[in-house]
Amino acid sequence: MPPLSVMLVDDERLARSQLRAQLAHFPELEIVAEADGVPEALEAAAKFQPEVVFLDIQMPGQTGFDFLDQSAGNFKIIFVTAFDRFALRAFEVNALDYLMKPVTLSRLTAAVHRLTTLEPRPRHKLKALDYSDYLFVSDATGARFIKIQAIKSIVASGPYSEIFTSDGRKWMLLTPIKNWEDRLPGARFIRIHRSCIVNLDCVERLEPLANNSYQVVLRDQAAPLPISRRYLLALKNRLR
Repeated sequence: MPPLSVMLVDDERLARSQLRAQLAHFPELEIVAEADGVPEALEAAAKFQPEVVFLDIQMPGQTGFDFLDQSAGNFKIIFVTAFDRFALRAFEVNALDYLMKPVTLSRLTAAVHRLTTLEPRPRHKLKALDYSDYLFVSDATGARFIKIQAIKSIVASGPYSEIFTSDGRKWMLLTPIKNWEDRLPGARFIRIHRSCIVNLDCVERLEPLANNSYQVVLRDQAAPLPISRRYLLALKNRLR
């Protein structure tokens, strides 16, 4: 099996050199490109089509968030960051892994093993999300960060959740609806059905139907959402 192609993105040359030296221990990986900022990373990603990106977050000008938002590449991401674990709650949904600076060889070994075996990260209790947080999502077209406040609704789809955002996009995550109810800020999000949660800031109105039932109309969304009687009173109280 050929080695996985790797790109390093970090504005610090010393950090890239140290990571390159550490990655030399792993013949299953081959570094094909380096970049010291977002514009260079976007150009290199388009040219070399890396399968893995070791990505710094804090860089001058644009951040690693901006790279993910602008890149059309389909690659696995391992974050390399000075953030502490509390600040990393934005990365806890779909990120393959993250490395804290300074990177140790033992921690890098675990990340590479996870990368090459597709072994999931150990599960642990996820922290609550704030309205100003970002959520990491990915699909076949690439990966990006979305703002929690940009989520209009979340709809259960078996073990998955469909996340609908204010830009009209839909994302699928392997997260049950109950987990979202526990993690999303309760001051802004409310359950309207056993399979649906909505952002109160996106609710335009309650629309009455026959038999004293209602549906929820969201701003800039053509299809209304059903609301069960169980959750109707709570929503009415929150909309006052």
